[in-house]
Amino acid sequence: MRCLVTGGAGFIGSHLSERLLQLGHQVIAIDDLSTGSIENIAAFRHNPAYEFHLDSIFNRRLMAELVDLADIIFHLAAAVGVKRIVEFPVQTIETNVSGTEILLQLSAKKRRRVITASTSEVYGKSTKFPFSETDDLVLGSTYNSRWAYACSKAIDEFLALAYFRERKLPVTIVRLFNTVGPRQTGQYGMVIPTFVRQALLNEPITVYGTGEQARCFGHVLDVIDGILAMAQDERTAGEIFNLGNTQEITINELANRIIAVTNSSSPIRHIPYSEAYAPGFEDMSRRIPDISKAKDWLDYDPQRSLDDILQDVIEYVRSQLAEKRSMFVEAGRGN
Repeated sequence: MRCLVTGGAGFIGSHLSERLLQLGHQVIAIDDLSTGSIENIAAFRHNPAYEFHLDSIFNRRLMAELVDLADIIFHLAAAVGVKRIVEFPVQTIETNVSGTEILLQLSAKKRRRVITASTSEVYGKSTKFPFSETDDLVLGSTYNSRWAYACSKAIDEFLALAYFRERKLPVTIVRLFNTVGPRQTGQYGMVIPTFVRQALLNEPITVYGTGEQARCFGHVLDVIDGILAMAQDERTAGEIFNLGNTQEITINELANRIIAVTNSSSPIRHIPYSEAYAPGFEDMSRRIPDISKAKDWLDYDPQRSLDDILQDVIEYVRSQLAEKRSMFVEAGRGN
């Protein structure tokens, strides 16, 4: 098939594109590189079955052409990372809502199959654990820009399901829970690559809040298995699926584990949310998915543990740091 991947040079988008190429599909990717990177697609950019467009999903004319060419669309383009979301709420809302609206409008005209990515953030401050796809969503005050991302993605979901019900668009929604792996950057607040980089450099591990908030981390390759299973099953149109791992760990425990596996001398430094982000910032105490629906419908069964995730991320960050050191040395020799 010809597969259109929006956000194709991003962390998840690049891994998905690579897997699709390995499976023999053609891939058309679009990314404005606001959070993605050419480096993420370097290994397969010159594959004859791969086509990359450095552009925005707001370029309606180009998007109309790409949708027309595609057999299936994986919509991953979005504002990402808590830090970026808090600092740029306008861009967050516009990118997520308006961008998705354009994609759905164009896809509906051609009746294209769509897999659209949402987030565990939509569950907000709910205290019903684990989170199930039909649970109520509990969001904070609109005064707090922290919830702009969750709200914008919830609107995306409402819009996608409206297109399914009213215009028969075959769209499936995937709610992702803390997806991690190689190519993910800590630049926008992603905790594991941030901690790993700090540990490898023996810098203080910066834990926001008390560190007793708990999370579940899923390997990007397991998540892609689930996404592709959805794409292959027409019954999933009009449905929502949680994808992630159910192995829970507190952020304090995570920091200590990373220090141990990297043999780091890094101390742990706790930073209040008000200092890390803004006064009044709120966070979820726990975020654990109920993945029983994905298991029942798709035989989804994550194969990689947190230790596997850490091993892969550590190896990746080490290689990045080594490359930077090598470039620094070469630049010094040039002088």
